[in-house]
Amino acid sequence: MKAKFTWGHGVVAALACFIGFILFLIFIYSRGYQNAEMVSDNYYEEEINFQKVIDAKNAAQKLKEKPVYTQDKRGITIQFPKEFNNQNSKFKFYLYRTDDANLDIRKEVSLDQDNSIFIPASAGIFKPGSYTLKLNWERGDKEKYQIDYNLIWN
Repeated sequence: MKAKFTWGHGVVAALACFIGFILFLIFIYSRGYQNAEMVSDNYYEEEINFQKVIDAKNAAQKLKEKPVYTQDKRGITIQFPKEFNNQNSKFKFYLYRTDDANLDIRKEVSLDQDNSIFIPASAGIFKPGSYTLKLNWERGDKEKYQIDYNLIWN
């Protein structure tokens, strides 16, 4: 006896495919793609001060010369323009690991004689993956600047 494929069989096959697709999305696709960590532990306090961040980013966009970063096996070098120096400015960086808060680095630093900041890889803090480098600096007590760079560490 030969069974015929009817519209009832088609509905059951479509529902089975749909359920299989949803289960794939829940159990297979979502695994490892997104981390549920909060970006910041002080989220609400930072949200209140977010206008200051916007103003700092706008001020940095208006600069004629902006800091630039380079990376190699030794680490990350951030080169600042000559108009910024240790006497008239304060510098800090925040190296934010996208998927693991344990690998974040936040430091206040001074420029070296080449007007740059060096973040060494030898400290063992870099793991391969995606980072956001946030540079914050202020000139005197008047102007504050911020530039964010997305980088991949191999």
